Amino acid sequence: MRKTLSVAVAAATVATALIPGTSQAEPSHDLKWGACPADVSPGVPVPAGMQCATLKVPLDYRNPGGQKIEIAISRVASKKPDQRRGILLVNPGGPSAGLGYPATLVAAKMPQSVLDSYDVIGFDPRGIGHSTPVSCDLTAQQQLYGNIPPYAKSAADVAKRAAEVQQIAKQCWSSETAALLPHMSTANTARDMDQIRSALGETTASYLGASWGTHLGAVYTTLFPQRSDRIVLDSNLAPGGWDYPSDRLWSQGVEDRLPDFAAYVAANFREYGLGRTQAQVIAKYHALAARLDKKPVVAPDGVYDGAMFRLITFGYSYGAAQLPVLAQLWKSLDANQPPAPPGETKSAASGADQLISGRYAIICNDSRWPTSVSTYQRAVAVDRVRYPLWGAAGANIQPCAYWPDATEPPVRVNDDGPANVLMVQNLRDPATPLVGARKLRQALGQRTTMVTADEGGHGVYLFGRNRCANYAVTTFLTTGVRPAHDYACSAAAAPR
Repeated sequence: MRKTLSVAVAAATVATALIPGTSQAEPSHDLKWGACPADVSPGVPVPAGMQCATLKVPLDYRNPGGQKIEIAISRVASKKPDQRRGILLVNPGGPSAGLGYPATLVAAKMPQSVLDSYDVIGFDPRGIGHSTPVSCDLTAQQQLYGNIPPYAKSAADVAKRAAEVQQIAKQCWSSETAALLPHMSTANTARDMDQIRSALGETTASYLGASWGTHLGAVYTTLFPQRSDRIVLDSNLAPGGWDYPSDRLWSQGVEDRLPDFAAYVAANFREYGLGRTQAQVIAKYHALAARLDKKPVVAPDGVYDGAMFRLITFGYSYGAAQLPVLAQLWKSLDANQPPAPPGETKSAASGADQLISGRYAIICNDSRWPTSVSTYQRAVAVDRVRYPLWGAAGANIQPCAYWPDATEPPVRVNDDGPANVLMVQNLRDPATPLVGARKLRQALGQRTTMVTADEGGHGVYLFGRNRCANYAVTTFLTTGVRPAHDYACSAAAAPR
């Protein structure tokens, strides 16, 4: 799920100049649309008429006539030509495969008015999925925590993790795809988006992005403000994207969100027996984690130690539908029993090496991370006290500490451009907490308004239950009418 950093106004002009002839890319009839790959949307039905194609784009936008890579794209076309406004590029965050995201949005009941207004366009970012991939040749053990560092109980844990992630970085830069790595970035992914827009014969593009996709959207509309139509950013990263400060913000997000889960568990004490009050459930979290630190539960799918328990609690706090699954897992571990596996969190999933590797390439190129192990050890010690639920994980070290300097400075998100951005944000988001969203709101200035929802979880539009916030997004996408100022939706708010 994630992020990037900054350069100045000159960088925006340089970036667009780096792509000569963008508006003269392939017209839409040269794209060979056909059936999508069989694995385009696992577990989600493919809408009738959904098609996929491949677009070739420059690997290095400083050398647009040089080596090309492939970007996999998909579309769910509007069936109402008289109502069609243009294209709506969509991204689910991650960075993750987004080729099947249009199917996910249709399954999530995207309003017909939006589907009539746009061709919904998905894509796999460069380095990931069916686009030209990168790989760090990660072992199953290296894939276990994905791109999220484990909870560090001590300075020694940080040092141990440092050796592990140094090895990951070494593998990335000695792999068969190492030559591609310098060109994996959010800025280049945004440039790929503009190539998609041009290839589809559109003068502008609307956009709907979530999580890391908010950073991608913010970078796109900074680099290409006049080619941006209606931009929706849902569950927002700070303007630096997925950088080290963003990792540390997760800890605030968990502090914001876990009380929601604790309230659910306490309200269902007879079923779970984990505490009658929020405070008792939070105390159970600390007690379980400490016990599993000392004596993990061994299950057929792996070992549940304290770090894995904390990680799964973080990941399964994203949505309301996951809370019962998480509560049952806590109940099993509290009884010292192996839990039913909660999906693919505990094991290496198919394609995980490529996905995790692609994420590292993008986030590590996007910003500079501290290079001293002692810096992370101090941060872990501070955040373990400041944010006892998750701080010693969020502040832990990543392979980015051992990454070479990026080939270009990061894009500085700013307020230069039309007022055509709408931000939506839950108050208690564990992954992209409100404090980061407010920083992005400030960076975009007059370009945006922000609607907050009195909800917990990661994701607002279509995947959240707040009718007020959902209504704001649908209205903006279909009519262009955006709230005149920031406003807050209550938990039970009716549409405004």
